[in-house]
Amino acid sequence: MDLTLPIEDTSTSNLLFGATDANLRAVRSEFDVRIAARDGSIHLSGDPKNVRMASNALNLLQRRLRGNHSLTERDVDQAIADARMTDSMPAAERRMNVLGASSKVVPKTPGQAAYIDAILTHDATFCLGPAGSGKTYLAVAVALSLLKQKQIDRLVLARPAVEAGEKIGFLPGDIQAKVNPFLRPLLDALQDMMGFDQFKRYMENDVIEVIPLAFMRGRTLNKAVVILDEAQNTTISQMLMVLTRLGMGSKMIVTADQSQTDLPPGQPSGVLDAVRRLQHVDGIAVIQLEKADIVRHPLVQSIVDAYADRGDDKR
Repeated sequence: MDLTLPIEDTSTSNLLFGATDANLRAVRSEFDVRIAARDGSIHLSGDPKNVRMASNALNLLQRRLRGNHSLTERDVDQAIADARMTDSMPAAERRMNVLGASSKVVPKTPGQAAYIDAILTHDATFCLGPAGSGKTYLAVAVALSLLKQKQIDRLVLARPAVEAGEKIGFLPGDIQAKVNPFLRPLLDALQDMMGFDQFKRYMENDVIEVIPLAFMRGRTLNKAVVILDEAQNTTISQMLMVLTRLGMGSKMIVTADQSQTDLPPGQPSGVLDAVRRLQHVDGIAVIQLEKADIVRHPLVQSIVDAYADRGDDKR
């Protein structure tokens, strides 16, 4: 497996690497991976599990540097131990501390655990899967966890404002009232994890922003998690636009259910085109969740199976 890990702050790369690259050599030796640093990035290669743990250790060291001006040998040892411990946890024990939640969010299937790992170890993650498999909910949970740990400064959630097979005409009210129905699933997930008062406060302070996809044009988002939901309803040009919003210290999560596109007939889906083009690019992960990952009401899996067997209209 090959993985490219961006260096968040190149001005502190000498601190990250250590004297005579001692920190890199410690990670390389501990996880038996090949490491090369060039062009503002660290390139890792080797066994997939070892690369993942080495990447996690280096990310922990970068996080440590954000509030300090040095790394000690103890810091390096602790990062290595934490990376190994996290990777060895069963899926049911990989929990995320979500802002204001009374209980912690837990991945319930191996596919969901792999999805969370991909988000944490990559700058851009595409997740394709059926309804009820946790694509959006887990993405929001990870983003709020990173926000709580102050690894990011803000969370931006976007959705294409595409009607699901029926024309609802003009909606009354201001722009927020008009787009609110399209963004409701994202708002529901946020309020479920945070509570209404905290959610409202973060929205008012622009720490959390929930917007239609069209409002992303022209922006650069630094130190943010950007979640593009229902991406099967994006065009190729829209997908290019949103992917190029990614700024320094940010993560992009793109979720889609390719069986439920609402684009006009003959219009190619931007997310499928993006996966085809980018699936082998370093720093980008593609996760495919399956019917076994559906965790809604037990009937949902049966419904998905029934419609998958028809082969005509899967909406």
